[in-house]
This record gives sequence, structure tokens and C-alpha cells, in this order.
Amino acid sequence: MTILKKSYCALSLIAAVIVLIAAMTLFAGKPTTVYATTNGLTEQTDGPAANARDDNNNGLTITYNNDTGSLSTPVKAFLVLTIITLAPSILIMLTSYTRIIIVLHFIRTALGTQTSPPNQVLIGLALFLTFFIMWPTFQEINENAIQPLDNGDITMEEALAEAELPMRDFMYGQTQEKDLHLFMDIDGQEYPEEMTLEQYYEVPFVTAVPAFIISELRYAFIMGFLIYIPFIVIDMVVASVLMSMGMMMLPPTTISLPFKILLFIMADGWNLVIASVVRTFY
Repeated sequence: MTILKKSYCALSLIAAVIVLIAAMTLFAGKPTTVYATTNGLTEQTDGPAANARDDNNNGLTITYNNDTGSLSTPVKAFLVLTIITLAPSILIMLTSYTRIIIVLHFIRTALGTQTSPPNQVLIGLALFLTFFIMWPTFQEINENAIQPLDNGDITMEEALAEAELPMRDFMYGQTQEKDLHLFMDIDGQEYPEEMTLEQYYEVPFVTAVPAFIISELRYAFIMGFLIYIPFIVIDMVVASVLMSMGMMMLPPTTISLPFKILLFIMADGWNLVIASVVRTFY
């Protein structure tokens, strides 16, 4: 198991424990008012219990916050902790993080430096590049969804709908139509040959997300292939030279590694690769 997988498992376990403690604290507090009636248990003809016998909730009525319908602070805290638990998956699957981290991994593998740069550096660089690319989208979500919800101007359902629109706008420009058509065809949905933005809004979010992820993987592997080409050429040249000199017992990677690092430095590789990755999102 790599360091990345171990870190992800540890963070997920810690987040799950935090959510469990918050839930226990929440339900251990002041209970809400609940009225429940069944046939033969009560003869009350008015009030909440009487209304419960006439509704479609199987004789159960729940009243919270004096029928105002607003979420209390503990419930909001519980929802925030739940979102934090899902944050790693959201950050990886709905942003530019996937493409960036795969390209950085290809660079390290093509150079043949094994663990340099280390995983912590690559993950940190990928996170900051993700925030740089996604910052306009995050700001739009904050202005249109989070702040109005916090002020009580919109409901939770409206906030989720407002937060979904900026993410759809971002994914629309990065998703290839053939990937979107693939999942729509699997789901049994009809689709036009050329999909406009308005038609894309009508696609279910659960269908648009896997199509976006497949497109991100394709872009990342194409860039990884292009990154590999010059380093493979160096390996082939070094292997041919060693073969002609009769030094077949000497591993070619031992000789080619310094030349690949030198080529990467002289070409200002980090600048070229990072600039190329970031510009693919604009």
C-alpha cells in the first residue's frame, strides 16, 4: 500500500470518527417533539395525534424548532461534518485534481527518480494547482449557494441546485461527448449528436460525473504519453551506446538517469509541464 493510500485511509477513518462523535452528541441533546399514534393506542380527536391518523406518514408526526422548519446549529454542524467526510472524494472526482496528479506521476516515472519528488510534494502541488484552477468555481458556489443558505435566504435543496450549476459549467468544458454518450446510452437515455449547454443541464448529475472522470483520465494519459517520448529516446540512445561498447552488464538506466535530469532542467521541464496542464482547463 502506497503512502497516498495509507494517508487517505487514515484521513477517512478520522473523519468517520468525528462524524460519529458529532452524531452521538447531537442525538444525546434535547430531543425533538414526536407524536405517534396507531389504532387502539389513543382516543385523542384533535391536536397533532389526531392529524397523524389522517396523513400519509403511517401515523407519525415530527415537529422540530416549533414548526419553523429551519435547521438548528447542531444539525448544520452535522451536515458540515458529513460534507467534510465526503470532501476527499469530491475533491478528487469533481475537480482538476485527477488530471494533475496523474501527469505529475508520469513525470516522476519517466524520469526514473523513483521517490523524488516524494508523494507529499506531488500531492501538495496538485492540491494548490487544483485550488488555483477551481477558485472561480468555488467563489461562485460560495456566493450563490453557501452564503444565501447561511443567511437563511434559500433552502438546502435550492443551495444544492445552485452549487451544482458551477460544477456543471466546469465539467461541460472538460467532458468529451463520446464519454457522455456512453453513460447516457448505458442508462437508456436518448441524446443528440452535438449536445449544447442547455441540453447538458438536463443530463442527470450522476451520469455527468463518471463521464467527466473518464475524460479526465484520457487527457491525463495522453499527456503522460507525450511526456514519456523524449525520455524513452534517451534510454534507447544510451542502451545502443552501451551495447556497441560491449558494456551489456551495465544497466542503461544508471547512465541515462543523469542525462534525463539534465534534459529536464535545461528545458525548464516543471515550467513547461505545469503551464501545459493548467492551460488545458482554459
